[in-house]
Amino acid sequence: MSKTVDASRNSGTPISDGGGTTGFAAGDFYTPPPDDFARRESARPVQAADLGSFAAEVDVIVVGGGGSGFATALFSAWRGNEVLLLEKAADVGGTTRKSAFGFWVANNKALQRAGLEDRRDECLQFMAKMSRPQRFDPNSPTYGLSEWDFDLIQAIYDSGAEAVELLHEKGALRHRPAEGMVEYFTEVPENKLPAGRVLFPDVDDFAQGGEAGFSMLVPAADEAGVQIVRGCRVQRLVLDGEEVVGVQGTGSDGSAPTYFARRGVVFASGGFVHDDELRENSLHVPAFAGCGVHSNEGDLVRIAGALGVPMRNMSNAWMAPIPFEPVAKRDPRVMAMAGIQGDSMVLVNREGQRVVNEKLPYNELSRAFFYRDPITAEYPNLVMFQIWDSRAQEHSAGNYLTTIVSNDDGVIRGQTLAELGGAIDARLAQYESVTGCLRLADGFTAGLRETIERFNRGASEGVDPDFHRGETPIQLVFNGNVKDEGERRNPTVWPISETGPYYAVMICACAMDTKGGPKVNADSQMVDDLDQPIPGLYGVGNCVASVSGNTYWGPGATIGPMMAFAYRAAAAIDREPRRSGARAAVAT
Repeated sequence: MSKTVDASRNSGTPISDGGGTTGFAAGDFYTPPPDDFARRESARPVQAADLGSFAAEVDVIVVGGGGSGFATALFSAWRGNEVLLLEKAADVGGTTRKSAFGFWVANNKALQRAGLEDRRDECLQFMAKMSRPQRFDPNSPTYGLSEWDFDLIQAIYDSGAEAVELLHEKGALRHRPAEGMVEYFTEVPENKLPAGRVLFPDVDDFAQGGEAGFSMLVPAADEAGVQIVRGCRVQRLVLDGEEVVGVQGTGSDGSAPTYFARRGVVFASGGFVHDDELRENSLHVPAFAGCGVHSNEGDLVRIAGALGVPMRNMSNAWMAPIPFEPVAKRDPRVMAMAGIQGDSMVLVNREGQRVVNEKLPYNELSRAFFYRDPITAEYPNLVMFQIWDSRAQEHSAGNYLTTIVSNDDGVIRGQTLAELGGAIDARLAQYESVTGCLRLADGFTAGLRETIERFNRGASEGVDPDFHRGETPIQLVFNGNVKDEGERRNPTVWPISETGPYYAVMICACAMDTKGGPKVNADSQMVDDLDQPIPGLYGVGNCVASVSGNTYWGPGATIGPMMAFAYRAAAAIDREPRRSGARAAVAT
């Protein structure tokens, strides 16, 4: 069973074991303290010889209690290591727990049992094409990728299936194939497998995947003896010469608890989506902070940066549309949209014009929000507006991870298009300070009326001549609930009513979490400027550089690769020699 580490005299923060975790409430999420205590402390590493005592000494320290942290902790504990997991927030789960917890796993066992073939060379070629299309060369041994890129995509293919199968066999994350879920890029010639790589926790309702996943992971960690400390923000590394041998935290009371790792420290602390300075100065687009938990503040960027670790892929993020108003209010409960649902519905900009296919995969759809007008130097699509009629309201409201929610406070209503436009502009006026004073154009209502008339002409024939809505398999998945019309040519389009009432909601594009950070090798070891592993230092998940570039290979492409690297990190840590902390007394 897991042990309770009594470090309260060092940190002044609550300490508990892994049990008893249930659903999130608003108060469970991390909120930075008013004086931002961590910013008053340097991230520069400290030498173990200069410290008096440690709050605890273990084999492996894992920083971060989300999906990647729990996977790493379990894989390490199952190898016989004593593991301590440090979580900054009041409860474990991170962004993974808010998600549907799908994971994209190449050549997984369920796929093989179904008689499907996910050939290694074909899958690697697809991953290479999507992550670095500008460099793709099918005749190159690495498909045009750098040695670093190619090593990492090979690691994902080679270890992902083993990782998730071990979690399944031990009951830590039992899963099943995602029936009806297809690949995002079935039309790309290099993708030879249209479906089968996506797995979900073994529950009936995929919307509860995150909660269901952690209802298995937490007891498994408890049984494996993983020690969990909540409310501890890791601030810096502890070194023995040039080797990483531990971490030092920062308590809200100004204390600095330290923990010693005999074999390795693994960061799984999430990206920097909620650090405004890092996000605004790193990402290549003005993305809003999205549904990532608020504890994702890029702590590792500063910690590893102080050690001189090179950073990679800092300009990219996992993107999705998201309801604008809760994002502007920094509501921690906000969820990204897996799809914009409904058939008698359009998404328009401030001019009332459609600019994108509403049914695209969320990462690709998000790009439309960041068009920069070269004449005005503005982002006219920064906030867009989903418009629908009473038909869509009746048949498409209430689906998980979409915006059409009948009781949502963000829904704007109008009996006519003119009345709806006035109500939208009045609502938009409340947020000028976070949108660059974005308002509707004077001709919005006229533009919207023309857009709907044009959309309806195509929809009456079951087509979308402007953006080809409904012409790829994944767009049908993202269609949501619509009225059953029997046989019809295209279930994603239907004429919008000529009479009200009409409904709207403001939508922006967000970084669900970032995908840049310290450079790691195929064994999740952080490397120095010469690409040499830093002894004792590892990283897994969104806190380190992703090899996916700016693409999203498929459903669950954040979590599946993370599991592969967690598995490889645990194996690499097992090859590390056990260090001794005997020179400094261990606090009892």
